[in-house]
Amino acid sequence: MNSVALEVRDLVKTFSLDGTTINAVDGVSFQVKSGEFVALVGPSGSGKTTMLSIMAALLTPTSGQVLIDGQDLAKMNEKQRVRLRREKIGFTFQSNNLIPFLTARENVEFMLRLNGKLDRAGRVRSDELLARLGLMERLHSLPAQMSGGQQQRVAIARALIHNPAVVLADEPTASLDTERAFQVVETFAHLIHENDRAGIIVTHDLRMCQYVDRVLQMQDGKLVRVVEDKKEIMELAHGTLTH
Repeated sequence: MNSVALEVRDLVKTFSLDGTTINAVDGVSFQVKSGEFVALVGPSGSGKTTMLSIMAALLTPTSGQVLIDGQDLAKMNEKQRVRLRREKIGFTFQSNNLIPFLTARENVEFMLRLNGKLDRAGRVRSDELLARLGLMERLHSLPAQMSGGQQQRVAIARALIHNPAVVLADEPTASLDTERAFQVVETFAHLIHENDRAGIIVTHDLRMCQYVDRVLQMQDGKLVRVVEDKKEIMELAHGTLTH
């Protein structure tokens, strides 16, 4: 039985705006096991990106806990959180955040270099991953020489290359055409399953849910529905789920 890689316990995040308290995340709890690919969906402003930022140790919750590989983020100092982000978490932003003066290959290898694991095997794995994402001809291209979709795929490879326990993706298909978006999410799903990682994808495009194992639906900061049945997930992806 796969172990729990990510656990969220009664998570709350509030913001104050013009004297009004906004509950961006309101008492959310769930687990994601190794080898499980989960979609986090909901309308704009439902709390998806705030949730992802907390799970990535980029934002501190008002209350509640996030455990990565059994390690409680709330009990860590900033230095420990930085190390955990570097070693245990892979993250892709909506804006890909590639280093502009590094090539596609160098951007991916950068994560290995940070963790002291840039050896021959790491370089081979980097090239293999880029090839699977359709970027073999772009190994030596700088970000400015690539399309937005190609840049996003480099960012996905960078998030996966160091075999993190948890991979978090914020709208990774936002700049891709439909065909490439399907290809990227399908490859993403395969890599999560093959490497026994826990993956969470935030997406506004419900069609992408056909590749996930479970769907978590948020609204007004709350987790309002969990879809686990594969048939229901496919109905959700095709716009036919009604309950």
